[in-house]
Amino acid sequence: MSNNNEMKEQQSAKGCGGCGAALQSVNKELPGFVPASSLNTEGAICQRCFRIRNYNDAVQVSMDHDEFLRLLGGIASTDSLVVHIVDLFDFEGSMISGLQRFVGNNPVLLVVNKIDLLPKGTNYNRIRNWVQRQAKAQGLRTVDVVLCSAKKGMGFDRVVEAVEMLRGRRDVYVVGATNVGKSTLINRLISDYSDLERELTVSRFPGTTLDEIRIPLDDGHFIIDTPGIVYTSRLTELVPRGVLGALLPDKPIKSLVYQLDAGQSLFFGSLVRFDYTHGSNLSFTLYTANALKVHRTKLERADELYAQHKGVMLAPPSLEELETIPAWTRHSLRIPRGSESDVFISGLGWIRVNGTSGAQVEVYAPKGVKVLVREALI
Repeated sequence: MSNNNEMKEQQSAKGCGGCGAALQSVNKELPGFVPASSLNTEGAICQRCFRIRNYNDAVQVSMDHDEFLRLLGGIASTDSLVVHIVDLFDFEGSMISGLQRFVGNNPVLLVVNKIDLLPKGTNYNRIRNWVQRQAKAQGLRTVDVVLCSAKKGMGFDRVVEAVEMLRGRRDVYVVGATNVGKSTLINRLISDYSDLERELTVSRFPGTTLDEIRIPLDDGHFIIDTPGIVYTSRLTELVPRGVLGALLPDKPIKSLVYQLDAGQSLFFGSLVRFDYTHGSNLSFTLYTANALKVHRTKLERADELYAQHKGVMLAPPSLEELETIPAWTRHSLRIPRGSESDVFISGLGWIRVNGTSGAQVEVYAPKGVKVLVREALI
């Protein structure tokens, strides 16, 4: 009996104000750990959130994928507005597959985040139309599409207006994949909608929010932040944390243009290899993080270059980090004649094929990473 009482004393019904995990002082390795002295403190946050906020350091805490889907699946039985946040830089990688069946008849507002990463002069009307076509093709019925940058505040007034107009007197569920900016956006919504003085934990590490967080609104309803869905088809989910800085842009992309003849290759560090195998002379525009180094070589030398320089000149990752990443899989892709196309590599960015003469390319990427040809975004 005393052991049970001690266990109860070491657990709290409260959730962490940063990530939503139930607070406990039993096990440092489990979500929600706080020292016993802080267990029942108002507004307490777990040690993991404390480290993220103050030291930009995160302890890896995994959550079962089925548990993510269980939380998401409960939305269909509610009467709510669903705000689906996607990352424009990783659009296909951050869209929740089959979201429509999870949300039932609830309206879906599609918020496209991180538009601040696009090159200056981008036509946002074209981007919005592109997003609408892509969402429809994936079977998602949306009541509106809003482009924004939660980090920079761009377009955020429009997000607030859309939420106000569409939610009526309903709760708002915010859903999305990991690292798409959900918590950043919700923190901004809190400042507009709620008198709750609380800030969700925000970091560049995947999986920051660990459980459903209910944020009270002034009218008695809630903004509900759900955990991010983890998709291992995204390169950013497969690489060590030390590599994320080179993959995740934090400022507008400076696109690089390469004029290639068939029989030339591009290396993105030693993470991804792009071979132009058949076609006439073409230019290719690269939309990847500015910090990621690109090396060009002849296709006939590509294997040798990789063997001799992977993890050193071809970096990131380092040789040690490379051992933790799945081996490459080859993707053979045909760029249709007459099309304006991108080669999209989830978590890396995309390569715009300039010209409509058609081409054949091959992409080598870690096994499981989503690679596809799509209608050109820009």
